Amino acid sequence: MAMKIRLARGGSKKRPFYRIVAADSRMPRDGRYIEKLGTYNPLLPKDSEERVKMNVERIQYWLGEGAQTTDRVSRMLEAADLLPKKDRANPKKGTPGKKAVARAEEKASKAAEAAEAAAAPAEEAAAEE
Repeated sequence: MAMKIRLARGGSKKRPFYRIVAADSRMPRDGRYIEKLGTYNPLLPKDSEERVKMNVERIQYWLGEGAQTTDRVSRMLEAADLLPKKDRANPKKGTPGKKAVARAEEKASKAAEAAEAAAAPAEEAAAEE
């Protein structure tokens, strides 16, 4: 049986509340689970102790049994120093595209030309004096 430690959503519409559970990976997200391991309330402030509550001993037991964690739960466990931190490949989503780079280069070259043109008459005026 492939075990997962994952989040099961509860709460009402637009008011999420999650249980951290150990479940068979074939079961639905909010369906049957084997054991409740903690809670996660994303509506609380990040520095609140009530935001994430975990039964550390049981989580370590399930990890020892070969349970895999989901990304979000693994981040919570990394924050609690239960798992080593992973190197994550951040996509280069924030870098500008080809057209934006071309526009920026064109704008920079025009600004450089304008600066040169402004500097040239000042040099000529200084040479005439």
